[in-house]
Amino acid sequence: MSDTTAQSGKPKERAWYEPDAKLSRRHAADRRLRIYGIAAIVFALSMLATLVGTIAITAAPAVTQTMVTLEVEVPEGAVDPSDPRGGSYQKILNESVARIFPEVDTPRELRELRQIFSNGGQYALRDKVVADPSLIGRTFEITFPLSDIGDQLHKGEIDRNLPPDYRRVSDQQIGWYDRLVAQDRISAPFNWGLIFNADSRFPELAGLWGALVGSFYALLICFLVSFPVGISAAVYLEEFAPKNRLTDLIEVNINNLAAVPSIVFGLLGLAVFLNFFGMPRSAPIVGGLVLSLMTLPTIIIATRAALKAVPPSIREAAIGVGASKMQTVGHHVLPLSMPGILTGTIIGLAQALGETAPLLLIGMNAFITAAPDSMFNPSTALPTQIYIWADSPERGFTSRTSAAIIVLLGFLVCMNAIAIYMRKRFERRW
Repeated sequence: MSDTTAQSGKPKERAWYEPDAKLSRRHAADRRLRIYGIAAIVFALSMLATLVGTIAITAAPAVTQTMVTLEVEVPEGAVDPSDPRGGSYQKILNESVARIFPEVDTPRELRELRQIFSNGGQYALRDKVVADPSLIGRTFEITFPLSDIGDQLHKGEIDRNLPPDYRRVSDQQIGWYDRLVAQDRISAPFNWGLIFNADSRFPELAGLWGALVGSFYALLICFLVSFPVGISAAVYLEEFAPKNRLTDLIEVNINNLAAVPSIVFGLLGLAVFLNFFGMPRSAPIVGGLVLSLMTLPTIIIATRAALKAVPPSIREAAIGVGASKMQTVGHHVLPLSMPGILTGTIIGLAQALGETAPLLLIGMNAFITAAPDSMFNPSTALPTQIYIWADSPERGFTSRTSAAIIVLLGFLVCMNAIAIYMRKRFERRW
């Protein structure tokens, strides 16, 4: 009997804890999926770190600015005390430089010597004398930037071992620079001019202040237009508009507008605001209006999503105690959805801050040497300023372009951090 039972061919029963082949394969697939996910995240973070690190390394030379200190004598007859702005300050600087290098006397050598010093030295001297007219007739020290080639010599960006025909500076210019270093006239403080100077054709004098002010005005206009209009449109479509084919068509078009390339909005701004209405070219008011058109779909979509996230019980409870539809939306639904609305708005503004194409089409890439006094004056913006510097043939603009990118990325990170904070701070869990 026992032999018959043993030879019956029935499979041996497994213990309850023994996994079968399918379960083992599923667990292995889960492990592979986790590994792939971790690998993808590591790869993405490494690429981001490489990108940011490369930009930061390139921008490092722009953090400091090479300066030179000279003893300057302003003769009493060279500058009128009643009108100190009209003095020949470049001639005064040239005489001060000649006293340091008395052996330089030929026109060609003098021209090469002056190439080491920045063209902004005369303006620095003028501003100092205008601020203190008592300096006329006295000898005092003044510190101003070296030129681009002097700055690159100090930072080691010019290879001295190359033949003279393959580098921007001659052996004489290197020798003159070394003499300034030996006389302890060279310093490299923090480059505040990168932030507080406006644009210039000379890299050592170029800064981002004009672009920062222009971006501020443009974003201010963008916020003042897109925020109330976007919220009003979203509230009406979500809470008051009848659900029919017309509203469905409007919703589809709004979603499509969010995917339209930004250059199309630039063409719209060029045709409508500049050509039709005749608004000033390159003005932040036009840039802000164009960016508001681009930001509106994002704000509307984010606002509608925030309104939908409010539980229906809130609306029912408000109506149940006698509140009207408007009171329900204004006193209950809208305040509860405000964190999501603000988050979407900030993200939309951050996107607008980084846009370049629409601003190029309305002329906000002009060469502007002063910060705008109002939103109606010509100006640039941070993205267009980066474009201008990247397109410049001067080598000194390379580091400043990367520095401007770092500044722009910093603003974008701050705005997205504010959006995350506001969502976490005001979010309600149901």
